[in-house]
Amino acid sequence: MTAPVSSPDFPLNSLGFAKPPAATRVVAAMSGGVDSSVVAALLARQGYDVVGVTLQLYDHGAAVKKKGACCAGQDIYDAKRVAERLNIPHYVLNYEERFKRAVMQDFADSYARGETPIPCVRCNERVKFGDLLEFARELNADALATGHYVRRTMGANGAELHRAADDTRDQSYFLFTTTGAQLDMLRFPLGDMPKSDVRALAAEYDLITADKPDSQDICFVPQGRYADIVEKLKPGASQPGEVVDIEGRVLGTHPGILNFTVGQRKGLNLSGNAEPLFVVRLDADAKRVVVGPRDALRTRNISLSNVNWLIDAPIGVAIPCAVKVRSMRPPVPGFVTPLEGRAAHVELPAGEEAVAPGQACVFYEEGASRVLGGGWIVKQPATVAAMTAAPEKTHAA
Repeated sequence: MTAPVSSPDFPLNSLGFAKPPAATRVVAAMSGGVDSSVVAALLARQGYDVVGVTLQLYDHGAAVKKKGACCAGQDIYDAKRVAERLNIPHYVLNYEERFKRAVMQDFADSYARGETPIPCVRCNERVKFGDLLEFARELNADALATGHYVRRTMGANGAELHRAADDTRDQSYFLFTTTGAQLDMLRFPLGDMPKSDVRALAAEYDLITADKPDSQDICFVPQGRYADIVEKLKPGASQPGEVVDIEGRVLGTHPGILNFTVGQRKGLNLSGNAEPLFVVRLDADAKRVVVGPRDALRTRNISLSNVNWLIDAPIGVAIPCAVKVRSMRPPVPGFVTPLEGRAAHVELPAGEEAVAPGQACVFYEEGASRVLGGGWIVKQPATVAAMTAAPEKTHAA
């Protein structure tokens, strides 16, 4: 669905549709937090035909006691209360089995392979912007609005995805799998707002979620003990093995590779070394944790799979961009080259530390906020030391 062009009879409303808000049906994804509550309130106050939808993603009976979670029992109750306050219809969809299969099981499988997964990306990709978007279409909605801090703008070739105006709240890294077709129907009303303004609006609208803490960590992992979840979903995944240095010398043992991630320093139980050691690589087949000095963490080359492009990207042409390899790190200058089969190669001239398989690699337009695309890091790339003798390349702009 592409937003229609404005006309003299129907000027564009705030969501970009050429009809009155009252004739524009919007499904508001309500997680039970302050952000999605304010989205629903903003749209309802502007006169849109708002339908609130909350997803039950895992056992809310057990999850009620988990503070700072989302899509659990207390959150469903809070979303319902907000919908009642706004006088809008509200649906709760039981997606527990879909969520377990598409997100939780993938999370466990990824850790067992020695990767560092990002379940929030999978949830957005497979559940919220997949199943929920389809439900919105079934309700004949014009748009699906969420509380994500990201911006959708119209460019020369259609809808574009951009970083949020407030870099400290930006969630574009977690939305890199969003397709152009999905962007046609998605709306992000908070993309231009700082969190303080959102809190102020929640208080002004007297919403029960106004002072509610933001969700923390992974929603389905109590107390951050992800190894317990992995072992429950994939019995036998936590098997002991050796800790070795980059030369293969055995330095110690470990209880299971799923307890480690690339770049980790604490918890190695190694002492007496000349310099601090970090996890450099995880070898799932050999059940080995490979450690080395900090210099061994720096990487110039990254291989990606399942790349989602939001621009026309010619195969084999290196594109200058800003590259982000972790959600909490700023983008760094680099080049991304599209390859056949939705693969890509990324080169970072200055290098980057602790690039972990299973994490996302997202690319942005140079000097701008637009998301060009992103993919999944699929293997441990070569280190800077190994690449110093590599011939230089000429990059096409």
